[in-house]
Amino acid sequence: MTHDQIYSRACTLIPGGVNSPVRAFNAVGGTPIFVTSGKGAEITLADGRTLIDCCCSWGAMILGHASPLVTEAVTKAAATGTTFGIATPGEVELAERLVAASPLLEKVRLVNSGTEAVMTAVRLARGVTGRDLILKCEGCYHGHSDSLLVSAGSGVLTAGDGTEVASAGVPAIIARDTLVIPYNDLAAAERAFAAHGARIAAVIVEPVAGNMGCVPPVEGYLKGLETLAHRAGALLICDEVINAFRFRYGLYSDAAGIEPDIITMGKVIGGGFPLAAIGAKAEIMDALAPHGKVYQAGTLSGNPVAVAAAIAVLDELRTRPPYAEMAAKVTRITDAFNAAATRIGVPMRIQSYQTVFTPFATDALPVRNLADAQAADTALYARFFHAMLARGIYLEPSAFEVNFISAAHTDTHVNTLISAMEDALTTL
Repeated sequence: MTHDQIYSRACTLIPGGVNSPVRAFNAVGGTPIFVTSGKGAEITLADGRTLIDCCCSWGAMILGHASPLVTEAVTKAAATGTTFGIATPGEVELAERLVAASPLLEKVRLVNSGTEAVMTAVRLARGVTGRDLILKCEGCYHGHSDSLLVSAGSGVLTAGDGTEVASAGVPAIIARDTLVIPYNDLAAAERAFAAHGARIAAVIVEPVAGNMGCVPPVEGYLKGLETLAHRAGALLICDEVINAFRFRYGLYSDAAGIEPDIITMGKVIGGGFPLAAIGAKAEIMDALAPHGKVYQAGTLSGNPVAVAAAIAVLDELRTRPPYAEMAAKVTRITDAFNAAATRIGVPMRIQSYQTVFTPFATDALPVRNLADAQAADTALYARFFHAMLARGIYLEPSAFEVNFISAAHTDTHVNTLISAMEDALTTL
């Protein structure tokens, strides 16, 4: 069956034919792909094609698809029960691993998604401080809860209507409690705190932004946010749903030398299952129910099958860390692409950070914020995306996302990717 046929059926049953807008091809045009299986760094489509996958379930599949370690762990767990709605020992074992991975974490709460983790972090910050305002950065995506769909990144940039609040159904009174500043602009943060500091509960930031493309922080930016927040009596929330365990075993915040008050984690730690977490020092986490007054709950939180997958992934990353090899592959891709784009004369450049990369349709690097990212030629990116798809490479179907290299990507995969990129550039 062709993708057009499947998509036509899907559109009669599912809004837009997809269960998450980022899976649609709105930003690049054409019919979305449908996957039937994956193994390692490759996916097989419903029409029989096999592609090298640089989406990796939006970063979750750091060990690649159908890792034997993970499939064995989840098969064993599922055989003993898939959910109980009652606490299990595995939840404690996973919490122990997360807490041991960072001195910033003394307690964690397991949830089901990054959106849920961030929603809880914001509520917790408000509950602890007794304040209402949240300060966020343009182009940073923190899930689809109401208060954070203001100047958000990721699929909101292509699915919204261009307004600051890019979703209908968000009451204006809620949006007013979210203040927005440009990413990497400490002066803007200083102005916001000067004007509203006594009312700001927290500033939330993706340490390495990944939802307006790959945009690393400039030196001193994150530490500056921390200083401003703490000086005003506010908290710093680092949204590491993408970052945590992506660049190193543990948190990006530790490597960056910053001390956020609350950290959210997801994707990698879920092992390919719906699992995320929120963590902080004990005095903050103890404000959560059942002992504290900040309510949060979830029937499937700490699901035993998801926990088993998470433990398997974290144990592999800790004992055999793949980070240096993954980063080296991204460096090869970045250098080869930028050299080819310069030689061929195409205004595209890759901006990368360790194990993630974005081909921006501009030669004006660095991209440091949302305005820079939006100045790139999205139509050119769409042409490049389809040129790569025709050559057996699946990149993110949006110019405002990051692509991922996993531990399963081999040198052969990288060579094929580089060759396809150079060939695609010649068609542009």
